[in-house]
Amino acid sequence: MKLIKKSQKIQMFKNWEKETTEENAGEPVLKLFNPAGAATWLLTSMDPEDEDTMFGLCDLGMGCPELGTVSMSELAALETRVQLGPYSMPMKIERDLYFKATHPLRVYTEASIEAGRITEDEQHLASAARRMAEEDARQTAASATT
Repeated sequence: MKLIKKSQKIQMFKNWEKETTEENAGEPVLKLFNPAGAATWLLTSMDPEDEDTMFGLCDLGMGCPELGTVSMSELAALETRVQLGPYSMPMKIERDLYFKATHPLRVYTEASIEAGRITEDEQHLASAARRMAEEDARQTAASATT
């Protein structure tokens, strides 16, 4: 399976051009995961110059998801093994075919830091979105008074 569809790549190139911070990162376009482990990546953009460097929320399954860049070629080359009785099966990173972002990356980031892993749980996401909206409103009110 291809890790990224052409339409996703085009969207990620566009996002790279307009994104400068987490604040305007938009919604994740692509979700990749390790089927044999806990690693997950929610990616929003890709550098059109090298077509390899991607930006998003990265979780290696160690309880501390973080924003950063990742190499598509390194993810594509990554292979883990699963032991099934006497058999050892190779597993590659996969694209979540059914992933559809429901919130901006900053909401996934906030919810994931709280959960200790990337989460798509709607309660966690809604709670994070609500907290962030309240914080944004406080900051807007504070800057309006100064």
